[in-house]
Amino acid sequence: MRFTLRQLSYFVAAGETGSVTRASEQVNISQPSISAAISHLETELGVQLFVRQHAQGLSLTPAGQRLLSAAKEVLRDSYGLYDVVNSAMGKVAGPINVGAFRTFMPLIVPELWKAFVTRHPDVQMHVTEGSESELLEGLRTARLDVALTYENNIAPDMNFVPLVFLPTYVLLPADHPLARRADLKLAEIAQEPFVLLDLPLSRRYFLSLFERLGIAPHIVTETSSPAVLRSYVGAGIGYSLMTVRPKNMRAENDRPLVYVELAEDYPPMKLGLAYLKELKRSRVCEAFEEFCREIIRDEGLPGMMPIPGN
Repeated sequence: MRFTLRQLSYFVAAGETGSVTRASEQVNISQPSISAAISHLETELGVQLFVRQHAQGLSLTPAGQRLLSAAKEVLRDSYGLYDVVNSAMGKVAGPINVGAFRTFMPLIVPELWKAFVTRHPDVQMHVTEGSESELLEGLRTARLDVALTYENNIAPDMNFVPLVFLPTYVLLPADHPLARRADLKLAEIAQEPFVLLDLPLSRRYFLSLFERLGIAPHIVTETSSPAVLRSYVGAGIGYSLMTVRPKNMRAENDRPLVYVELAEDYPPMKLGLAYLKELKRSRVCEAFEEFCREIIRDEGLPGMMPIPGN
């Protein structure tokens, strides 16, 4: 056998993304290295693995589809060797692929990542951000070992480990007349211009709060970027709703913001870790869960203000 596990991992990345460019970004290696690995495998195995389509990227051939499934199984088994050594040496080592929902990715994950690999320096942690559907797809295709996400709409083939409950806040510019309130009822502000966070999970959740009251929000604009949303609110374009409250109370355009807790008894969003049920978890994944339970707590989430009442 004249190919390496690394070449297999590059092939898997290309097969799952359908693009040399995206595969390069996913595994943090140059595009020529991805292309060279694919060409080497095709020469070594004597089959064509991809159909190269200039406009649509890469499409797996039938042989490529079979190899993709087998390669992922080989890679999973190879990662299991780390667990054998870990058990013998009493340490945590090896790779872990973590996905995170993009609304809290820049808040929680950087400190979590740094602290975890500081405690376990033999761990190679790779992080990917995405929407709810992208994270679930990453878990199902074994591109991700674990995802930091919300419990809402977790599929039956997933296990969910709850970590913390996040209340909903009304996000206001600091000079808004209601900004000094301790809490707010949604009906008090519902008719003002509303900036909607247009991510599938967030969109459904926030609109459901209005539906419970039988009122419709006055949506002035939508954005899939939390950073853009904060700047819109900071500039006074409208208010919004968020379940994450950063330590930094200024928008990206340097306008001050205020987070006022929503007064009604709405079910909070449950933040936690999602795993694919059928995938055997490595010792690194178990250690990561233990670490998240230790670090992600009501009284102090990385990058976020403490949750009220704690």
